[in-house]
Amino acid sequence: MENTDIIVVGGGSAGAAMAARLAEGGLTVTLLEAGCSDRMLKSRVPALTSSIVQNPQFDWRYTVEPDPSLGGRADVWPAGKLLGGGSSLNGMMFIRGHRTDYDQWAELGATGWDYASVLPYFRRMEDNERGADAWRGTGGPIAVSENRARYPITDSWIEAAQQAGILRSPDLNGKDAEGVDYVQVSQRGGQRCSTSRGYLEGRDYDGRLRVELECQVLRVLVEEGRATGVVLQQGGQERVLRARRGVVLSAGSMNTPRLLMLSGIGPAGHLRAMGLPVVADLPGVGSNLQDHVGTHLVNTVSSATLNTDAQGLRGAWQVLRYALSRQGALTTAIGHAQAFVKSRRGLIAPNLQISFAAFAFDFDEMGRLMLRKDSAVSTLIGLMRPSHRGRITLRSPDPLAPPVIEHRLLGSDDDIEQIVEGIAIARRIMAAAALAGTVTGEVRPGTMLESPEDLRAYVRMASIPLYHPVGTARMGRVDDPLAVVDPDLAVRGPSGLWVADASIFPTLPAGNTNATAIMVGDKGADHILRSLR
Repeated sequence: MENTDIIVVGGGSAGAAMAARLAEGGLTVTLLEAGCSDRMLKSRVPALTSSIVQNPQFDWRYTVEPDPSLGGRADVWPAGKLLGGGSSLNGMMFIRGHRTDYDQWAELGATGWDYASVLPYFRRMEDNERGADAWRGTGGPIAVSENRARYPITDSWIEAAQQAGILRSPDLNGKDAEGVDYVQVSQRGGQRCSTSRGYLEGRDYDGRLRVELECQVLRVLVEEGRATGVVLQQGGQERVLRARRGVVLSAGSMNTPRLLMLSGIGPAGHLRAMGLPVVADLPGVGSNLQDHVGTHLVNTVSSATLNTDAQGLRGAWQVLRYALSRQGALTTAIGHAQAFVKSRRGLIAPNLQISFAAFAFDFDEMGRLMLRKDSAVSTLIGLMRPSHRGRITLRSPDPLAPPVIEHRLLGSDDDIEQIVEGIAIARRIMAAAALAGTVTGEVRPGTMLESPEDLRAYVRMASIPLYHPVGTARMGRVDDPLAVVDPDLAVRGPSGLWVADASIFPTLPAGNTNATAIMVGDKGADHILRSLR
């Protein structure tokens, strides 16, 4: 029985925004989320992120196939399994990407997604503590705030970056998306501001939006060439939910292509090999997988950092401080300051993100992250435009089986070389006068690793995914055989089916990808509303 206009599958960064804007536009919407609510301290208190990441109750924990570029290491990629998705368990760094990223999308066939076209939606969705201007917005559902975990060494790092030749940007999400600045975070009043909190909490849009939790979609129903609903599992029972106008997949870069293929939409040869009927032969489904890659520089320091604030009486004081004022160490994001830089001449946009945090991690005997006991800081050197393109395929026709994820983090020698260039820049910052007398040593890579050969070996050993997977159902021209959705986010083939999440990104934007995913949901709703009208 049809009982809703639109079904949105996935209540994550894009899905919550999409559902809210569709309901705001007058449609009745049912939002289906496989996970639980995000109304809990573990998600809302920023520093408790580590208690839900890699926790199977809240995180899908996708295991990637062994990566030959990392010596056969098999990484585990997190993905939010709760309302708000990635925005409910990520590091909260709010970064939009560079204007050239979106202009490139348009050049690749994503008409209407150039920088000038996406900027109004970035402004519409945010409530920025710095105020509104031509680039930034206020009054939107997503709060964008200054980091309340402030340490003097962060100020010194920004000064040191300038001494190392990096220009000061007044706003890396504004006019000058190159240079060094403090990190802004997705928080309101010292608490995480997920898309669940921003777009959904306390709102039902005059009864037009219904949210169902712990509700896993198994496949999309396509009947007579049109998406008419979904088959789902909830409470151990399988049932069908139908929609009058169609279905939006916002299940994320790993799960959206999996659901498309389980619904018969994908590479015909692979679907037949899985014993699945072919509804639409779309060879681009699951291909074009991209992720940022990076490695850390870790230094010991003589000044206070979050590491020392997390111990003993200082730790108890930080808990009390958070309870009284929503300030201090418990409000920390994954980064405190950052620089977008070019490591080479002739580039039209920065190729590296250098992110500084006034804390550092080690690994325990089980391989789990833990704060170092001494006072330390870390600098992450992230490669913004890696060369490799991976893919996602079905493991089996079982709708509950995880996908097969094949990806090389280090796709070429030049990827490695750019990260080595970034290590040199990060070391130059740490050696600048503003940090003299504060930096007491280098833990990783370690001062014994100086030669290019040694540093390349370090990059191969120590590089990590930055957990920004995108591109597996990419947007492009209607005549592009590998494009999965058109610029209105409609899936090629069956009508009444759209995709809105990071899987539609043609390429990786610079920096953290969550803000861009939210923008896709917010802007994408307008495309769908126009199509239906």
